[in-house]
Amino acid sequence: MLFYVAARMYNNVGMPPGAPQLHPQPPTSSQPNLFGNAFNAAGSGLIRGGLGAYGEKILGSSSEYVQSNISRYFSDPQYYFQVNDHYVKNKLKVVLFPFLHRGHWTRITEPVGGRLSYKPPIYDINAPDLYIPLMAFGTYVVLAGISLGLRGKFSPEALNWLFIKGLVGWFMQTGLLKVTLLSLGTGEAPLLDIIAYAGYTFTGLCLAVCGRMIWSYSYYFLMLSTCLCMAVFLVKTMKRVLFAEVRSYDSSKHHYLLLLIALAQFPLFIWLGNISVNWLI
Repeated sequence: MLFYVAARMYNNVGMPPGAPQLHPQPPTSSQPNLFGNAFNAAGSGLIRGGLGAYGEKILGSSSEYVQSNISRYFSDPQYYFQVNDHYVKNKLKVVLFPFLHRGHWTRITEPVGGRLSYKPPIYDINAPDLYIPLMAFGTYVVLAGISLGLRGKFSPEALNWLFIKGLVGWFMQTGLLKVTLLSLGTGEAPLLDIIAYAGYTFTGLCLAVCGRMIWSYSYYFLMLSTCLCMAVFLVKTMKRVLFAEVRSYDSSKHHYLLLLIALAQFPLFIWLGNISVNWLI
């Protein structure tokens, strides 16, 4: 008992009255969990790697899909301007005088990158181009402005409306060919091909408008002949080139749609060939 009291007195020496007594705390272990950190790092690395690979796969497939569809429906714009003087001369003969074309109407293919591709216009007279349609469209607008000037009706506003009229006619022709393809169960022909074929309309229109300025009565003969030639050109082209991709062939439907394309050229040519201030007529 005395020993216990002495020990208590010894421990409280120097401690002020009312001061809290300190009790020793057991030591805590601060050793890091190396295995847990390693597993966490490995797991996050696998997740990041898996997500990255999956993302690259999605982006890669999306990019390939976009590229394939662009090349499928729009093709390469530079392809349509690979022309020379020889091609332009012969192509104009085919468009304006399709009855004299004795060769075939199918396009020439060549292997490129393990698959077949069409040769550019400079090597194939049946290949579509955008050089002739664009030049013909520009010539049509210029001749229309000159025709209005000879009649004393020229104005910048009238020329602008004729420009819009030509674009609307080009769009209508393109829409007719595209809808015809879709109705036959195929729309895989490149859009620029169809735009090029529709743009050849202005080659004949240029002759008709030019003939009207020289001799008014020649306009009717040139309009009829160029319209008929354009109808034959489009029918042969659509039948031998574009319709080659049709998977389900219906002979009666095929012929009716070709006849529709041919007959639609007459009102379209008459409307575009009527050069007046009012572009709606």
